[in-house]
Amino acid sequence: MLLLSSPPPDRHTPWEDVQGILIGATLVALSIQFLRAAGLFTGQIAGLSLVIAYPTGWAFGAIFFVLNLPFYVLAVRQLGWTFTLKSFAAVTLMAALAETLPLVLTVSEVHPALGATLFGILSGVGLLSLFRHGATLGGVGVVALWLQDTRGIKAGTVQLAFDLGVFLLALTLFPWPVVAWSLLGAVILNVVIIINHRRDRYIAR
Repeated sequence: MLLLSSPPPDRHTPWEDVQGILIGATLVALSIQFLRAAGLFTGQIAGLSLVIAYPTGWAFGAIFFVLNLPFYVLAVRQLGWTFTLKSFAAVTLMAALAETLPLVLTVSEVHPALGATLFGILSGVGLLSLFRHGATLGGVGVVALWLQDTRGIKAGTVQLAFDLGVFLLALTLFPWPVVAWSLLGAVILNVVIIINHRRDRYIAR
């Protein structure tokens, strides 16, 4: 059984968890830069945050942080304090990096196909790193990992199902090419997770 709230003591040291969460949050924050440069969005809470940020001009990181707060209740109750605190740290770090990276990195003139692909790969690998170290970026990820833990449903499958609903709604708000390219990024992200995040690979031997 996958025990995200109580990982086996021989699996990761605190230092390994720190570097894993740092790498994961950094890769996801970097992926957001390509998504923004291509004028695209994604699913889950990150996608909703971008959808709100585009027309309002509000900071993506701040919106992402606030929208994730209610999901910590489920995380504490179902996955434990260790998982919740790691995820809170990952969300805070990713939100901060997403806002500060543009100060030192300029990404522009990105074709939607490339932007979607780079987003999907970078964020998928980043989330895998977080999952591997008992954390996630909150929101739907909490629900997805809880269902994988208790029901055996692949986390990537759950996230993709949520994403499809988000993109159907987005068709009423954005031109269909934007939605189509954005969906490509979300599909790549979730395929990376579906293929690589397997319960049997997280069981201590």
